[in-house]
Amino acid sequence: MQNARAIEADAVVIGAGPVGLFQVFQLGLQGIAAHVIDALPHVGGQCAELYADKPIYDIPGVPMCTGRGLVELLARQIAPFSPQLHLSQRVETLQPGPEGGFLLSTDAGTALHARTVFIAAGVGAFVPRTLKIEGIERFHGTQVFHHDAPADTAGRHVVVHGGEDTAVARAIACAEHGPQSAASVVLLYRRDAFQAPPQALARLQALRAEGRIRVVVGQATGIEGAEAAEGTGSALPRLSALRVLTPDGTEQRLPTDVLLLCLGVSPRLGPIADWGLVLERKQLVVDTATFSAGVPGLYAVGDINTYPGKRKLILCGFHEATLAAFAAAEHLAGAPVALQYTTTSSRLHERLGVAPARPAAA
Repeated sequence: MQNARAIEADAVVIGAGPVGLFQVFQLGLQGIAAHVIDALPHVGGQCAELYADKPIYDIPGVPMCTGRGLVELLARQIAPFSPQLHLSQRVETLQPGPEGGFLLSTDAGTALHARTVFIAAGVGAFVPRTLKIEGIERFHGTQVFHHDAPADTAGRHVVVHGGEDTAVARAIACAEHGPQSAASVVLLYRRDAFQAPPQALARLQALRAEGRIRVVVGQATGIEGAEAAEGTGSALPRLSALRVLTPDGTEQRLPTDVLLLCLGVSPRLGPIADWGLVLERKQLVVDTATFSAGVPGLYAVGDINTYPGKRKLILCGFHEATLAAFAAAEHLAGAPVALQYTTTSSRLHERLGVAPARPAAA
């Protein structure tokens, strides 16, 4: 990676979960702009993926909110600081820069030169679960997708695999695109029971009754391929069908032009383990005064870190992000940073966008 091709950044936050988002907020109060990298296609991390609709009761001043609600509040809170988001990307390399700072690269080819780095990766990068079927990887990105279907499914046979709200929503969207609707939509799951909001379940039932969505109960066991059609300009084979074993022991063949996998996500520590940092039970050891991960300018906050008395709670991660932001500000300034309060500081009010900027000195 060459410095000249890298995006220059004062701070890079690895992980867009609640603690990563609050890290952006605390850095913004210090006047430090941040870039954020996350493997998921949206912000929210574990909150958004694992308990989006479950209640949370231990956020100070918020008697109850859902995971999705908390993420929405945090996104609103960081909006004044306009962080640069690099989503659907995982950090592959992190190394010292030749002239200071850190060089990072992602699996999507993004390169950054950061003066400070904050690892807020929780239990690791959340990566989509896929099917363990031989040969399926050949079709990833062309006919097999995670989370989001391709824009054009008109006239195509679509199989949506999953039982949560994302799977239900994607199946409904593919079935009711008007003139762009798929030729057929199959919702495949291990049982005929889905976890989704009541209105989505009602709509699913209506589309089933109309014959626009077919629910198949079973387990995917294999795929079938066919040679590329003449005139397509490609010699590569294409996915033509998904084989499914049903509960009665019979096998069904589902014609498949698009396979949309909505099987949730699983955490992977991934490249963090290879970055030469001190790990204890797959967590980064930090200094609790600054939440430094042992390298000047490098910090770890949230569930990814460990120290005596550590508790894996969101509000503890908020505390860690606050101290890490102060430490980073002093690291960048090379001097102590004065404590200011959002209740009284005109400078913080300007950064938050709640007061007009002061005119520049003549």
